[in-house]
Amino acid sequence: MLRDGIRDDQWDRIKDLLPGRIGHVGATARNNRLFIDAVLYRLRTGIPWRDLPERFGDFKNIHRRFSRWAEKGLWTNLLSLLTEDADEEYVMIDSTLVRAHQHSSGAVGRNPSDQAIGRSRGGLTIHARVDALGNPTEFFLTAGQVHDLAGAEVLLTDIETGAVIADKAYDAEERVVKPLEQARIEVVIPPRSCRKTPREYDRELYKARHLIENFFCKLKHFRGIATRYDKLSRNFLAALQFAAILIWLN
Repeated sequence: MLRDGIRDDQWDRIKDLLPGRIGHVGATARNNRLFIDAVLYRLRTGIPWRDLPERFGDFKNIHRRFSRWAEKGLWTNLLSLLTEDADEEYVMIDSTLVRAHQHSSGAVGRNPSDQAIGRSRGGLTIHARVDALGNPTEFFLTAGQVHDLAGAEVLLTDIETGAVIADKAYDAEERVVKPLEQARIEVVIPPRSCRKTPREYDRELYKARHLIENFFCKLKHFRGIATRYDKLSRNFLAALQFAAILIWLN
């Protein structure tokens, strides 16, 4: 991946999936590739939208367009198209804390409690699910003080896989283990030490869990994600999806 722009082969894979392309219903967008490069530059560097170099055009239009695509779910749809070939022989879930910068608070006309910024020092939690190759398939955001199980209940609903790999924080009988077993999905989660009855798990398969840790490392190479600057959780989620799209294209 180039530092401030996507490669030609990456662009060829998504150019016909974007709205505003030539021949698509509605108005033709002005230079979709330049817009994608602008969003990439901003997330890579973590700069404010207004500090985008002039070569990308008016920062207000770029931010407005990014936000509009987020509101319409276009980033979600694009990620879904790329993940159709995900290897879900087994899946992994985990979470990571991200610090929320002071500029991410105070969205006008918005309830702060709805923007996934909590009381903890971390600010918010990114819950993620990846496939057997460590490629991201879905995200969920919560405030930093919310337990990991809140993400599990969302990310593990109606999934089709042979096994779920997670650390012992997800060893919850009623909320995680039983629902997976009832769906005939193997539970590869180490039992907590407080369990009265130890539960067996596949220790060899559990070793693959490092792949989701590797994914979080890749994700935080984007400085605009390692620290949250977006006021709206919707836009920060879109930024996560954008980064995931680039990981899939890489």
